[in-house]
Amino acid sequence: MQALAPSPVHVRTAGALYLVIILCGLTAEIALRGPLLAGSPQEIVAAIGANLPQFRLSLLADVVMLLADIALALLFFAMLRDRAEGLARAAMVFRLGQAVLIGASLIALASAPALLADLPRMAVHMTEMHALGYDIGLILFGVNSLLMARLLSLGTTPRIIALGIAAAGLVYLTGSLLRLTAPLLSEAFQPAYLVCILAESALCLWLLITGRI
Repeated sequence: MQALAPSPVHVRTAGALYLVIILCGLTAEIALRGPLLAGSPQEIVAAIGANLPQFRLSLLADVVMLLADIALALLFFAMLRDRAEGLARAAMVFRLGQAVLIGASLIALASAPALLADLPRMAVHMTEMHALGYDIGLILFGVNSLLMARLLSLGTTPRIIALGIAAAGLVYLTGSLLRLTAPLLSEAFQPAYLVCILAESALCLWLLITGRI
C-alpha cells in the first residue's frame, strides 16, 4: 500500500521550525556572541563583562534553537517514517544526539559569566569548550544531513535541494573533523559553510512555500 503524503500543515510546520533554527542559530553565533569572542583571552573577558545582556541573549537564542531542533527531529521522523523507516529513525537519532551535545555545551557557555572575576582564563576556556561541543554535535548533524538527503530524494523535494543537503552534510563532517584534527586548516575551511546556509535555507523555503516534502 502506498504511503500517504505528509500533511501540508505538518510540512509547513517543519519549515517554520527550520526557519527558527536558522535565524536563532545565526543570530546567536554571528550577531550576538561572535563579536564578543574575537581577540585575545583578555579581550574576550573584557567584552563579555561589558556586554553581559548581549551574551545572555545569545544563550536564549540558542535555547530556542535547541527546542526547535528537537521538535523538528521528531516531526521529520513522523513525516518520513513511511518512506523508509530505518533511515528516518537513524536521522532522528543523529539529530537528537546533536541536540544533546549542544545542550551540554550550553552549560559550559552559561557558566562563563560567573567565572569572569575570579577565574577569567577559565571563563574563556568554557567558551572554547562550548565551541568544541558544538563541533562534535555537527559531526552527528553531518550524518543526519546525509540521511535526510536520501530521504528527501525519495519524495517530491527537488533533486538539487536534496543534493545541497548532502553537500552540507559533507561540509559539516569535514569542518568539524578539521577542527579536531587540523585546527590550522579549519579557519581556511570556514567559507565552505556558506553551502550549508544556502542548502538549508532552500529546504526551509521549499517546505514553507509548497507544503510538500
